[in-house]
Amino acid sequence: MALKELFSTDIGLLSLFTIGFVVVMGVYLSRFVKRHMEHDENLHQH
Repeated sequence: MALKELFSTDIGLLSLFTIGFVVVMGVYLSRFVKRHMEHDENLHQH
């Protein structure tokens, strides 16, 4: 019942899109922060 509503109604599809967007944004931000931390670490090594 809940899965049918999630995939077939407008609000369900909007919720699914929102959940997907948040997951993708979290992955992007974590990779972005990790990359910049490594870059700064390499710049400041003596």
